[in-house]
Amino acid sequence: MSDTSKARHLRTQSTDAERKLWACLRNRQLAGVPEVFDGGVKKAPASEMDVTALHAKIGQLTLENDFLEGALSKTGLLPSARR
Repeated sequence: MSDTSKARHLRTQSTDAERKLWACLRNRQLAGVPEVFDGGVKKAPASEMDVTALHAKIGQLTLENDFLEGALSKTGLLPSARR
């Protein structure tokens, strides 16, 4: 007897109390599902220092990229797609 047929047999043999119990348990589990997918875990707000540090790093990387782009284009090493 397969697992599916065993489950079907048990379902047909279950009492009203068992059906109500399983329905209650299923509904309780399903009630918690939105918390999992809709941000049940609260994110910590980004601190001002983190944002400032990230902006500084972005600025630094932008300057480095611009410098390298200029240097490579002067030497002819920059691919033509980037010119």
